[in-house]
Amino acid sequence: MEGIANKIFQISNSDEFQKLALKIFRFQSEKNSLYNLYIKELKMEIASINNVKDIPFLPVEFFKTHQVFSGEFVPERFFSSSGTTGQKTSSHYISDIRIYEQSFLQCFNIFYGKPSDYFFYCLLPSYLEREGSSLVYMTKKLIELSGHKESGFFLSNTDELYASILKSEEKNQKAILLGVSYALLDFAEKYPMKLQHTLVMETGGMKGRKKEITRHEMYDFLKQNLGIAAVHSEYGMTELLSQAYSSADGTYQTPPWMKVFIRDLNDPLTLIGKGKTGGINIIDLANIHSCSFIETKDLGRINRDGTFEVSGRFDNSDIRGCSLMVS
Repeated sequence: MEGIANKIFQISNSDEFQKLALKIFRFQSEKNSLYNLYIKELKMEIASINNVKDIPFLPVEFFKTHQVFSGEFVPERFFSSSGTTGQKTSSHYISDIRIYEQSFLQCFNIFYGKPSDYFFYCLLPSYLEREGSSLVYMTKKLIELSGHKESGFFLSNTDELYASILKSEEKNQKAILLGVSYALLDFAEKYPMKLQHTLVMETGGMKGRKKEITRHEMYDFLKQNLGIAAVHSEYGMTELLSQAYSSADGTYQTPPWMKVFIRDLNDPLTLIGKGKTGGINIIDLANIHSCSFIETKDLGRINRDGTFEVSGRFDNSDIRGCSLMVS
C-alpha cells in the first residue's frame, strides 16, 4: 500500500472515494487478522463485496480488547481513550504519525483555513491530565502552527484566559476557544462576555462533571453567556484519525476521505436512509494501518443535505470523551 496515503487526501468525488475504499478494504480484510476473522464469522465473501455500502464495519469495542492493525509494523506511538476508573479504554496503534497530522491539518484547512490565522485558546483539563490523547496531540500541533505566543492550553488559569480573549477581541483578531463541554460551561458562567471574533468549539466530554444536560441546552447557555450566534463542534474519537466539524449547532460535515453511514438499530448489517435515526458507522480512509470501517456506539442520522447529527449513545455503552451530549 505504498503511496496510498497521498491518494487518500487527494479524493475529490464519490467515485474516487469508492475506488480507494474498496482497495483499502481488500488490503485490510487480508492483512488485518482480527478484521479477517470478524468477516469470516459474519459468513461474508470478501470477493463478492464491490460496493462501499456492503463493506462490514468492525465494532469499535475491539479497540479495547485487541491490537487493531493491518500489516506488520512497529508502532510509532499509540493513542488511548479516556475512561473512568476500572473501565477498559481503547488503544489505537499508529504506524505513521504523519498520516494523522496530514489528516487533521488538511481537514482543519478545509473547514477553517490556515491555523496561522487564529489564536487558539484550549480548555482541555481532563485530556491534559492523562497520557496518549489524540485530541491533545492535534491541538498542540495547531497551537504550534498558529505561531502566536498568545495561543496555548489553559487549566486553572482562567483569569488569564479571560484577559487574553478580551485583548484579542479588542484587536479584532480571529481566535478559537476550544474545550471540553464542562470546562466551557464553567468558563461561560464565570466570565460572561460578547464575542465577535472568537469561535467557540466544543469537543464533548461531560464525564459526569456537571448535571447532565442536552446538547441544545448547553449550546443555548454558551450562546447566551458568550454572545455568539452558534457553537462549533469537533467530532472525533481515539479510534479514528479524521474529524468531522460542525459550524451550526451540531450538524457535522466530513472531509472527502471520511464518510458516515447509519445502520438499523435492530439489524446492524443493514444500512438505512437519510432522515432516520440509527447507529453511526464511519469509513475513515486515514485509518489505513488499523481499520477504516468502524461501527461506533453513537446514535445519529444523516440529514437531507448530507450533514449528520449525533443524538446520543447506545444503552449501557461506555461514555466516550468526544461529542457525546444527547440532543
